Amino acid sequence: MAHIEHLVTDLVSKQSFGCREGETLLNAAVRSGRQIIRVGCRAGGCGLCKVQILGGDYDTGKMSRAHVSEAEEGQGFVLACRTLPASALEFHSQID
Repeated sequence: MAHIEHLVTDLVSKQSFGCREGETLLNAAVRSGRQIIRVGCRAGGCGLCKVQILGGDYDTGKMSRAHVSEAEEGQGFVLACRTLPASALEFHSQID
């Protein structure tokens, strides 16, 4: 069985790393050893890992609306701990 991995790139740090099929963006960043995305609860509730997806396909799990509103989600804002890349992605890691 083929191992599928998507290349994801942080446009702020200009760093790229692989994200395995079914792996969250946050877990892939942590596994890569890069400290690009802030790590918190890892369950979609704290909002620390909020990023903005600027290109590519992805799916998201349930996210706290206290941290990502429907309007923000429509603009590509997601919680990395709840985001599963489905293609190569470009994202912006530094969200204030």
